[in-house]
Amino acid sequence: MFLTLCKAKLHRATVTQAELHYEGSITIDRELLAAAGIVPFERVQVVDIANGARFETYAIEGPARSRTVCVNGAAARLVQVGDPIIVISYAQMTPDEAARHHPTIVLLNADNSIRQTLVGDRTTPIAVLSESL
Repeated sequence: MFLTLCKAKLHRATVTQAELHYEGSITIDRELLAAAGIVPFERVQVVDIANGARFETYAIEGPARSRTVCVNGAAARLVQVGDPIIVISYAQMTPDEAARHHPTIVLLNADNSIRQTLVGDRTTPIAVLSESL
């Protein structure tokens, strides 16, 4: 038996671009992907905080330090530049793996700089891994 758990999330990323005429995906700054542990071509769920839209796509790597978060393809119709979004990745695990799992949560500022990196914990909802101000 496998369980599907939250592996990581980028919380409150700001959409910097929406490119309708592209073959799909979401382009995210390489450093943001690395901070969350999301790898290129990994399946992600995107939730638009501004309008409630939810969709699945895959992550592609954008230039490091660009702070790019660009929704591509048909999903570009579901967001507006400036919308805050949540990007969530999931992983399938055995119950034993799930019992030891700690998701990574990267909190972002409005300019897509990292405000704080957190890790889920069994006894408290989240614990601070690092802070960037």
